[in-house]
Amino acid sequence: MKKIIALALMTTTLSHAAFADGQAIDEFRIGILGGENAQDRMNSNECLRSMIEDALGVPTKLFAPADYNGVIQGLLGGTIDLSLMGPSSYAAVHIADENAVSPILIKVNTDGSTGYYSVGFARVDSGVKSLEDMQGKVFGFGDPNSTSGYLIPSVEIPTTTGASMENGAYFGEVKFTGGHEQTIVAVNNGDVDAGVTWTDGQGEWEDGYTFGALRKAVDAGLVDMNDLVEIWRSKLIPGEPVVLRNALPDDVRATVTGIIDTLGETDPDCATALAGGEVSGFDPITHDAYTSIVAARLAKSN
Repeated sequence: MKKIIALALMTTTLSHAAFADGQAIDEFRIGILGGENAQDRMNSNECLRSMIEDALGVPTKLFAPADYNGVIQGLLGGTIDLSLMGPSSYAAVHIADENAVSPILIKVNTDGSTGYYSVGFARVDSGVKSLEDMQGKVFGFGDPNSTSGYLIPSVEIPTTTGASMENGAYFGEVKFTGGHEQTIVAVNNGDVDAGVTWTDGQGEWEDGYTFGALRKAVDAGLVDMNDLVEIWRSKLIPGEPVVLRNALPDDVRATVTGIIDTLGETDPDCATALAGGEVSGFDPITHDAYTSIVAARLAKSN
């Protein structure tokens, strides 16, 4: 209740926050990473867009670029102000310009934990039950800038199994599908033999777990989880950060942070839509949570 009262006071007092601190912004822009079709991504973020627009008193727009790099470059170039990103995409921004953005909040799972997993999966009728069964077969990955869709499996799979990620060295082909939804559809249709995507790993497999790309695919009617089998799981990955551009006026940053921080209490349905499944809300986070992801990206680039 205290957080709700505080938010009400903040949004009333700062209804013209876009013109605070002697700085002016004439619009606010939210970038949405890939993972599902553009219209679904826009629909999932419309509730947040509307709240921020009402609070700031300036037009607030949604941008859903075709790939992850579109959001990364938008944050670096100042054409996107806010995004819920994968840790690897945030690391890419930080490596390019450590002063461009800051992580401000992280999704909190229904059990109070944070973090998620990269999981490998295949069709039950494919006969693939493990990574060992994938030798010589086509393995689908979402996007080179995806944490769960490429970075983490590309580091952990060679380390734990010795299987190289180079085409033909162990897997017959390592193929980028373009996003998480595309990977799920490609596996389900038999276009690739297995793929990786992200999930909280909580709840039931049949439901696509509690949140993540599998849950979204189930809710959208794209897959029946009984047709799929999990073949690999990563270590726990630091949760996806909400990042905010540092050049924004302080009062704008405070207002936007307050809206998302209290979203689990003020509008649980919006929190669920934004998070991609059931969450209890959002908690503060800092760059320190992502130093290992930054190090992994730097290692991959060397």
